Amino acid sequence: MVEVPESLPARMYLLAYDLRRRRMSSGGARLGYVLRAAALTELYLDGRLGEERRRPVLGTPGDDPYGVLAQIAASRPRSWQHWVRKDARAVEASVRDELVRGGWIRVHSRRVLGVFPRREVAVKDPRVVKSLWGGASSALRGRPVAHVNSYDAAAVALAAAGGLTTVLPRRDRRRHRRRIAELTARTGPAAPAVMKVIRQKKAAAASG
Repeated sequence: MVEVPESLPARMYLLAYDLRRRRMSSGGARLGYVLRAAALTELYLDGRLGEERRRPVLGTPGDDPYGVLAQIAASRPRSWQHWVRKDARAVEASVRDELVRGGWIRVHSRRVLGVFPRREVAVKDPRVVKSLWGGASSALRGRPVAHVNSYDAAAVALAAAGGLTTVLPRRDRRRHRRRIAELTARTGPAAPAVMKVIRQKKAAAASG
């Protein structure tokens, strides 16, 4: 059996890798939102975060690998959307560095046209991505939602919310809409918050 990263954000980062093109999919800021939501979801599933009045609240004390609990503890009550947006770029860099340290990926920096900096990511073992994809794919089919691995369910919910076509092509999102909704309901409020953030961003861009 292929070993995969333990953290949900690390798994979502690898799931955003396009094996066919051998590069990260062009998700723009959406990937940062997905990774922040993955961090929130992991805390929620483990009981380190709860919810009151549709806002995250601290739950059982525990590890805080991305500093999300500390941010929430130091703030007045805010929406899930706020915490999905906050430091989205920073968490992307943190997760990427975590995967480099763990030996999951290589990162090569170069300059496009000799001027613009660009990072190129390469997954060391494609079987890891295939294994994660297989888990997410199986979550869409077969066993009852209650029996699906919680991280596989979260991967589907987050991929659908963030539009990660490496995991869920548009046709699959349409075909499995009801199943995705059931998996999303199981994994907590962070995934729906990603969808709201992206919609708000698109609306602001259209009006601006």
